[in-house]
Amino acid sequence: MALGTLVLAAAASPSEAFAHGDKVPVSRLGSAWDASPLVLGLAALALVLFAQAFVRLRRRGRADHAPWSRALLFGSAVALATLALVSPLDPIGEEYLLSGHMLQHVLIADLAPALALLALRGPLTFFLLPPPALRFLAGLGPLRAGVRFLVRPWVALAAWGGVMLGWHLPAAYEATLHNRAVHDLEHGLFVLVGTLAWIQLIDPARHRRLRTAGRIGFALALLLIGHPIIDALFFDGTPAYPTYAGQDERLLGLTPLADQRLAAAVMFSEQLLTLGTCVAILLWPYLRERRARPLALRRRPA
Repeated sequence: MALGTLVLAAAASPSEAFAHGDKVPVSRLGSAWDASPLVLGLAALALVLFAQAFVRLRRRGRADHAPWSRALLFGSAVALATLALVSPLDPIGEEYLLSGHMLQHVLIADLAPALALLALRGPLTFFLLPPPALRFLAGLGPLRAGVRFLVRPWVALAAWGGVMLGWHLPAAYEATLHNRAVHDLEHGLFVLVGTLAWIQLIDPARHRRLRTAGRIGFALALLLIGHPIIDALFFDGTPAYPTYAGQDERLLGLTPLADQRLAAAVMFSEQLLTLGTCVAILLWPYLRERRARPLALRRRPA
């Protein structure tokens, strides 16, 4: 699972990024696909690792732990992360629309990790690495200690909050738009903390660090921590990021403030969809039990 996290994090940092200054004119956006060898290579590696884990489990007669639905989930996760980085969404977000950049971020830092961890839950998590690689990594004491520390719920929550709030500050966000190394660091950290957060919610290795109530509280805490970003983008009457405000070509005719509010709506909608669905799934057994209890009482003989 640690390697899977690193693969997704590395995939979030393509070898070539579009820069500001109209490097990709509006007339060429539709064909602005960047087949980065690094991104495609890491996507292929992720698929190969999952495929060997999938096949090994099924050969052991445990198709119940490796159904085809898991392959579909993992393939969707890799496809979303890859398309977000190699499709025209990348230059749109880099040069023209804050809302496009926000969509790219929620895809690579939230939705893709969530789908990947859903696919890997259970024994697939432990089969993701071939035995020689697993033995090698298990022998690295500092690495194991670092992973154990990062997957603690309070550490994951603090890291998610710090990274998300910090990178959306205007000075930090502007730095990512104009400095290649800073931009790569931002994407890598987004994927890392997003994966750490979803590990708490999905618990793919079944470590039971949080009970059901704790996982629901964790999801609600993520919503609360992200809310200042959404509020600032939606309700602020001035553009937060000068680069987007100064763009001379307004894609889709969106004004800087309309684009900024759309970015807030993208983040809010995606969080509500993913975290709201997670909370509903966690609550469902409790709600089903509550609904069944009065029925059982009515059927009890007098």
